[in-house]
Amino acid sequence: MEYLEFELPIKELEDQLQKCQIIGKESDVDVSETSLQILQKLDIAKKEIYKNLSPWQRVQLSRHPNRPYTLDYINSICGDSFLELHGDRNFKDDKAMIGGLGKIGDQSFMFIGQQKGYNTKTRQYRNFGMSNPEGYRKALRLMKSAEKFGIPVVCFVDTPGAYPGLEAEERGQGEAIARNIIEMTRLKVPIIVVIIGEGASGGALGIGVGDRVLMLENTWYSVISPESCSSILWRSWDYKEQAAEALKLTADHMLDFKLIDGIIKEPLGGAHNSPEEMAKTLKKHLKKEVAELMEMTPDERISLRVEKYSRMGQYDILKKKVAVKSK
Repeated sequence: MEYLEFELPIKELEDQLQKCQIIGKESDVDVSETSLQILQKLDIAKKEIYKNLSPWQRVQLSRHPNRPYTLDYINSICGDSFLELHGDRNFKDDKAMIGGLGKIGDQSFMFIGQQKGYNTKTRQYRNFGMSNPEGYRKALRLMKSAEKFGIPVVCFVDTPGAYPGLEAEERGQGEAIARNIIEMTRLKVPIIVVIIGEGASGGALGIGVGDRVLMLENTWYSVISPESCSSILWRSWDYKEQAAEALKLTADHMLDFKLIDGIIKEPLGGAHNSPEEMAKTLKKHLKKEVAELMEMTPDERISLRVEKYSRMGQYDILKKKVAVKSK
């Protein structure tokens, strides 16, 4: 188990508990009372630490190396029913963007999402979760297939951004993302988007338009990462904590700004502390949301979807004028 810097008090208590239990086994001494006291301290420490997380600490949790990724959730939710589909039918298969058919109960879903790696080799294989244009075109191809057969779409967002390489730009990175955004606004089947880790910039938006956009508790959604923002404003990464605070990128902020539709609570300590519990919670939310959306007609869903995104970023001039006059 790996620990972040702010989690070190928890690590110390867990080490104490482990040592106490080892001593009890080796010396046949009753350490149950001491173990109980440490467990109580551990419980209090966890609640105190995770209750008061700063935006930067939530960014760190979203990048935790043990955090579940897209395929982990899909395999937990669908079991053996998931069938991965490959290729954009144009250039090649992008390993950073995965997709395929899976079932929750009797309902089929088209699952799409960015996939990161677990070690150096797989991170390179998955391009660190940064999709090329062919990844977004593959995602769109799968969405169109789902539309053809009336299958709801679920998108899992977890990316530090779309791949910014020269080859990606030559193959039309911006066009691919823009095409996905316009096509997703008018897709006839229900679309549920869940941000499960990092939700950075256009890389997230390329599969981020939906009837329901949900965020896990310890994730972030922003036009830029705190490190990049710090580099631009202060010419250094040293101000990333201030940048994270200023960007207002947490799930709570996004809900306040009405840019998302809900927050899914994580187990204490983050999704990586109990991936099975997190997958069960996610599954329950997906079933609930899709049941509500399937009751609407395609035209109703599209109308509400367009209306929702049209309201984002509106500035109420009339109210401001009234406020100024009253002064």
